[in-house]
Amino acid sequence: MTGKLQGRRVAFLVAPEGVEQVELTKPWEAVSEAGGSPTLVSTKPGRVQAFEHLDRGDTFQVDEVVADSTVDGFDALVLPGGVANPDFLRADTAAVEFVRGFFDAGKPVAVICHGPWTLVEADVVRGRTVTSWPSLRTDLRNAGAQWIDESVVVCREAPSVLVSSRKPDDLPDFCGSLVEVFAAAPV
Repeated sequence: MTGKLQGRRVAFLVAPEGVEQVELTKPWEAVSEAGGSPTLVSTKPGRVQAFEHLDRGDTFQVDEVVADSTVDGFDALVLPGGVANPDFLRADTAAVEFVRGFFDAGKPVAVICHGPWTLVEADVVRGRTVTSWPSLRTDLRNAGAQWIDESVVVCREAPSVLVSSRKPDDLPDFCGSLVEVFAAAPV
């Protein structure tokens, strides 16, 4: 995968607390290994607290605050999961607008696990085919999405390509797909 994302800047949007650590670190590594530049964006400056399911994991330094960031500064977006992470993000107006901005601009987005809750709040799943952690199935269907149970779904049914996955076990498929989709997107 080396070099496929050379010169591409990828935003990883997370809340100050609650992101599932492996859903942040594995896609981050995939973007880095492919030559891309991952950037940690959050709703507050400082460090974010990651979790390994319900236990505290590592902390990570925030690179940019979402209220000060623009979609124009990035080529793609990754939304890691964790139960609390997207719940915090969907309550933050700047975070929701940032996510919606990627769809409005036709830039690719990748989301895993509980991450689609933020997409529901941004009203960007209507007419899309997605997957997620199974407990989000009803929320996504109520928001107008078609939910299917697969390790990774790549939806090209709107201007921006949307890559979605269900859980940490799906990370190999998720990471491979997001690198391919991000590499194929126009710069």
